[in-house]
Amino acid sequence: MAIGPAPPRLALVTGASTGIGEACARHLATLGFHVLAGVRREEDRERLAAVAGVEPLVLDVTSPADVAAAAARVGDGGLGALVNNAGIAITGPIEAVPIDQWRLQLEINVIGTVAVTQALLPALLRARGRIVNMSALAARAPGPLLGPYAASKFALEAVTDVLRREVGGLGVRVISVQPGGVATPIWGKGIARSDGILAGMAPDVRRRYAHLTEPMRQEGARLGREGIAPAAVAEVVGKALTAPRPRTRYLVGTDARVLGTLAAVLPDRALDAVMAVLIRGLARR
Repeated sequence: MAIGPAPPRLALVTGASTGIGEACARHLATLGFHVLAGVRREEDRERLAAVAGVEPLVLDVTSPADVAAAAARVGDGGLGALVNNAGIAITGPIEAVPIDQWRLQLEINVIGTVAVTQALLPALLRARGRIVNMSALAARAPGPLLGPYAASKFALEAVTDVLRREVGGLGVRVISVQPGGVATPIWGKGIARSDGILAGMAPDVRRRYAHLTEPMRQEGARLGREGIAPAAVAEVVGKALTAPRPRTRYLVGTDARVLGTLAAVLPDRALDAVMAVLIRGLARR
């Protein structure tokens, strides 16, 4: 009796509506995965439904009902890969970012990631699958005004390390991918949120941080146009999910590799000085 081809490995990617998440969904489909692509808008679901090997599903990582539905879709079978990519970027001076915005940042980037991971870990254990957590250069070398975003990525690194040590012996590999500046919509959305926070600051607070806010805003806009392509990150995610012996962390992009290396070897004061020079350079552009 002839044996048919093995079914494709199942993968789930959160935050697949645009940018890195969409690029990951498309790339993993070309690697032979059947990809469940988590989206939030109907128009994104319709667009991705036309991609061979991609099955979009509504998934807001802060919605217990959506997370439960995603786990039900995976069912009692195995899940070969989980890419925790969903996230937002909230920036501004620590003094001025409203506490509800800090909660929102951590709820999506950290608690949402943990909720999805908890729900899907039984399926990952059954398949001896892999988890990729989408971190950032900000988890190694955070610049000024990145407090909420960097805090979420530092927390995600801790979750990644702990989970790797908990489930590695059970056959599930857990990997952190740390991109630098990527040309995705997150920059435009982040600038819009930052502008709202800036508008709500008291005038004296706004003046206090004016030497930082405008250069960082301009750099965010530049990265949104000129950062590395999301496809470059997706290729690294593909390697992390298919390599026989994946690394525990992957830095993606020249800026990530340079600043990430400096952060690993320089004393804090020296890294502070490097950051100050970079900010002054941005202000002169």
